[in-house]
Amino acid sequence: MSENEQIKLLISSGTGPAECRRAVALVIKQMVSEANESCFKVSTTFNDGSLNDDPSSALLTVSGEGNVKFSQQWVGTIKWICSSPFRSNHKRQNWFVGVFLLEETDVASLELKQEDLKFDCFRAGGPGGQHQNTTDSAVRVTHLPSGVSVVCRDGRSQHRNKAQALERLRDVFFLNSIKRQGDEKKQQYGLHKVLERGNPIRCFKGAKFKEIKT
Repeated sequence: MSENEQIKLLISSGTGPAECRRAVALVIKQMVSEANESCFKVSTTFNDGSLNDDPSSALLTVSGEGNVKFSQQWVGTIKWICSSPFRSNHKRQNWFVGVFLLEETDVASLELKQEDLKFDCFRAGGPGGQHQNTTDSAVRVTHLPSGVSVVCRDGRSQHRNKAQALERLRDVFFLNSIKRQGDEKKQQYGLHKVLERGNPIRCFKGAKFKEIKT
């Protein structure tokens, strides 16, 4: 599978409480760990902060041979069994997260006006080899009307990083559109249907997020 053949997965807490958002963060951490073990190339985009901020939703982009099988192991409802980390006397211990396979057009169809975008190129630095460290290959794209900014330094060429930065910017706007449009957008992407509490595809337990058989 080539680098361009990607799968995008939407991880969402739906309308769930803070515990479900914590579950989103834990699911993403587990997904990234498993993807890295299988040598997939993976990137994560959040709509409302970093992984430590317990996002309500996120996009995981996975590329590499076998990414279809990897995705099939996650798409559906994920159940987390754990006492609330936020409400000590809360009786509920079952929290649910939805993982959704997105169509290619779901994100790619979002239009970004060229005149609204500002590109800055700079030296990448960090890991990636001598070539990355001695060329101005990293790219920052800023959406001027909103101030949203995305940096990409993963690729070895400025052209590749520019393309990936635009893709990640679209991911951010896609996630924000789900959050902003509320119930209508959630229904469009099936968020009200997929969180079937009685039929989780995978189940984890406890603060250490240890997988158990369903």
